[in-house]
Amino acid sequence: MTGDQVTVVLIAAGWSLGVGVVGALIGWRIRRAPIRWSAGLIAVVAVGGVVAGVVGTARAMFLSSHDLGVIVLVCGVSGVVSAAFALLLARTLTLSARRLRGMAAAVGAGQDVEAPAGDPSEMREVADELARSSERLRTSQARERQLEQSRRELVAWVSHDLRTPLAGLRAMAEALDDGVASDPRRYHRQMLTETNRMAGMVDDLFELSRIHAGALNLTLEPMVLRDVVSESIAGATPVATTRGVELGGNVVPDVEVRADATALSRVVGNLVMNAIRHTPTDGVVLVEGRTAGDTVELTVSDGCGGIDPDDLESVFEVGWRGTRARTPGPDTGAGLGLAIVRGLVEAHQGTVTVSNHGNGCRFVVRLPA
Repeated sequence: MTGDQVTVVLIAAGWSLGVGVVGALIGWRIRRAPIRWSAGLIAVVAVGGVVAGVVGTARAMFLSSHDLGVIVLVCGVSGVVSAAFALLLARTLTLSARRLRGMAAAVGAGQDVEAPAGDPSEMREVADELARSSERLRTSQARERQLEQSRRELVAWVSHDLRTPLAGLRAMAEALDDGVASDPRRYHRQMLTETNRMAGMVDDLFELSRIHAGALNLTLEPMVLRDVVSESIAGATPVATTRGVELGGNVVPDVEVRADATALSRVVGNLVMNAIRHTPTDGVVLVEGRTAGDTVELTVSDGCGGIDPDDLESVFEVGWRGTRARTPGPDTGAGLGLAIVRGLVEAHQGTVTVSNHGNGCRFVVRLPA
């Protein structure tokens, strides 16, 4: 490169750099202005830098005033035309930003949004993310409404369940206090029964609140499934005998599962007691356990008469007490047992399902082996 060429390069770079510095200062001042001003400034600085470099170099070439005027005129006209087209193209960016603002407002209002197809790729990516956020927000709102409805129903059900035994306890206490109880010992036994029932309901509520709050502290350890099932069957046998229900188990030996002992016993116990409660006299409740690939399956089958197919999705919801096949009776709980089962199973990274089978229904718990 010759000395003259170096001089031309330095002169052009100096003039263009000057325009760029001025443009940067202006951009800093208008950084909070609408995006169309920033887009227009970028176009003007780009064109202005080229024009300034050409004019500055032409002046240093000692051209005649006529030739210099022609160059300045040509550069000026070309710069204005180029800047106008650049501003016109920048308008699409402004329109895209307005569409994104409208989408954000629609997402905030809970409305469905769709990403426009004609925007630049970056804007389209933002629009796609807004559309996905809208879908997640809608799903979250639906779940929140469902949970709020469940909480309201739970409060109503529990209030109703507590009102009846409390009224009975008050009446029996008043009868004993007034000395008009015909059989005080029977009254005391009944009061103890109602107290235990309410204590169990409160325990279930506390357990369910821990599950929903994610406050479960599980101690996972290897255990033999057959031992857990045997303990649950032994504890439930007196109840099954009183109701005339045959209770049996068939668990494959040496099937191990890694779980919390207390939580797994609660799962099996709740399912077994639920099955006994809804199985009529001379019915059969069967507990089975086996391995299935990389999972352990625990199955509890009963003779409840089946569940309405439309209600199968609601079995594990808080407060669900059954349908025509499982009509709530005097000894029916608050509808928390199966909700607790699902929460404890999911805390073990497992699943629990229910289906109609034969003359009853079948609950299947699957846990990682």
